[in-house]
Amino acid sequence: MGYLVALTPMDIHSKEFNKSFRGYKEDEVDQFLDEIVVDFEKLYKENIELKEKLNNLIDQVNQFRSMEKALKETLVTAQKTADEVITVAQKKSELIIQEAEEKARQIREEANRAVIEANREYFEIKNQIKILKSKIRSLLEAQIEQIEQIADTELSQEQIEEPDND
Repeated sequence: MGYLVALTPMDIHSKEFNKSFRGYKEDEVDQFLDEIVVDFEKLYKENIELKEKLNNLIDQVNQFRSMEKALKETLVTAQKTADEVITVAQKKSELIIQEAEEKARQIREEANRAVIEANREYFEIKNQIKILKSKIRSLLEAQIEQIEQIADTELSQEQIEEPDND
């Protein structure tokens, strides 16, 4: 691409040489020049076609490079998006786990409070039953004592009222 052909087939065809005394045969030179023009014209046209093909290939390569760049950018964007999605998903999962752990902790605390309250109520009821038993026992003992006193008093009065007949 960096060189230019200075001669064209027309330049060769129109070239005229000066005649000299002991020069070449003009017909042979003309015939040879005609052959050179034909071959050179083929090479010249082929060179132009090759340059066009080269330019087309360069354009295609540039298009492919643009496509490659766009694909790379798309891949980078897709990777960043995937990374962001993964990061968001990890953060969400961590948050869900934290919330679940907090809820489990609250449930355990509530269950512990309920057990403590149930135990307190149990011991309170047990204590009240003990107190109630004690009161009932005391009441029964007092009643028995009163009955015994009444029975003793009645027995004493009966003995007083009935003389001894011995």
